[in-house]
Amino acid sequence: MKARLRIGLTCVTLFLSSTSAASCGSSADGEIPDVICGTPIAPDLARPLVTSAEDWHEYDRVDRTQAITAPCLVLSGRKVVLGFRFSWRESATDLMYLAQNTGSVSRVTDPRSIDFTYKTIVGTDGAISTTPCKTNGGNYFTLTLQAPRIPLTDQTHRKDIEKFMRAYFPATLKTLGCG
Repeated sequence: MKARLRIGLTCVTLFLSSTSAASCGSSADGEIPDVICGTPIAPDLARPLVTSAEDWHEYDRVDRTQAITAPCLVLSGRKVVLGFRFSWRESATDLMYLAQNTGSVSRVTDPRSIDFTYKTIVGTDGAISTTPCKTNGGNYFTLTLQAPRIPLTDQTHRKDIEKFMRAYFPATLKTLGCG
């Protein structure tokens, strides 16, 4: 009787865990979705930035209508593979200050400005972009991307990060109504 109960509970647990994973929009087969943190993006742009897309799911606290600074984390299993910070402010943000700050919220290793329509810096493990954008949360919008699975000294992903940000930032602005 105890063996049947254990088997039954195991089956129920497996069913519930697979059902809840599917309802969270995860990807057990390793595919990267075409919408990341509420922004449409070609999956091939994100692929070079993540070490794994198994059990892909998001922890998204961003509310675009309220325009309150919040994170959106993309996880593969229990590991964060991409971290975004959506931030609205009344005044312009000093991107180099954010990137070099000792905190972990917007830190980007070895940041360099790039020639782009929007004020943007790109590092070895992330990027930050900002632009005027009048919303409920302020007059400026800043987006931070962090790729924590990329080693800090690995220079090989800088172009991948730049390419991703050149597509993701303008697409995000469109979702905010300021692109």
